[in-house]
Amino acid sequence: MLCIASTSLTSCEAQVKNAKTETVKIYGNCGMCEKTIETAGNVKKVVKVDWDKDSKLAILTYDSTKTNQDEILKRIALAGYDSDKFLAPDDVYSKLHGCCQYDRVKKTTIGKTDVVDDHSSHNHDAPTKENPTEIGQETNQLKVIFDNYFALKDALVKSDGKLASSIAKELLTNISVVKMDKLTKEEHTVWMKVMKDLKFDTEHIEETKDVGHQRDHFTTLSKNMYDLIKVSKTETPIYYQNCPMFNDGKGANWLSKENVIKNPYYGSQMLSCGKTVETIK
Repeated sequence: MLCIASTSLTSCEAQVKNAKTETVKIYGNCGMCEKTIETAGNVKKVVKVDWDKDSKLAILTYDSTKTNQDEILKRIALAGYDSDKFLAPDDVYSKLHGCCQYDRVKKTTIGKTDVVDDHSSHNHDAPTKENPTEIGQETNQLKVIFDNYFALKDALVKSDGKLASSIAKELLTNISVVKMDKLTKEEHTVWMKVMKDLKFDTEHIEETKDVGHQRDHFTTLSKNMYDLIKVSKTETPIYYQNCPMFNDGKGANWLSKENVIKNPYYGSQMLSCGKTVETIK
């Protein structure tokens, strides 16, 4: 059996270039857990995960030039399974099949804002076995995307096509650098659906200074931003607002950080035209 295991591991390493092999503990119960853990961690020709339900140990074999242990364990945590470095979000764990709901050794997590220390040489951000990081508590990297969107909205309120184009350029850059493996499961699902359309509309807004053309693309940009912000945690309430006049009377929506209506589709011509249709908290 040892010979077979050794041969299997050698074969796996041959398929994964620049192979690095590590053994880590991942909590789970059964064969169903094994399938989920390995499916979440595996990436063709990049990562191979082999988990044993009895020992709770997983052999990670991965291309060290393309990924690392943390990225693999985060994906597995997003599928519902704790390791000693990363905890699954509670809502994901609760949706596991009853036989898969293992005893959670670590239920209390320490996030980045929970520790205050003046010694800059201390690395409090690094997750450890004693202080695992809960995936759902990571810094929301989509915040900069939303901030760009709100700045773009304000530029359209001012009917400033040049400023809108400049902000859209920054937004496009920030969209392109989002690390999907650091999104929550819900954010990742929506991001995969809207990413191409976000880029498409932002590119069109960036490439022109014609406010009318920019506003046409702002309608669909706002719709996709709405879908994304609904599944993302925000520090303050966000107001989903509607202009009934735009688009030949068909109406158009936008997102705002303030409840006061400042219409980005007409600017000073009809600044207060519209109403708040939903408050997102």
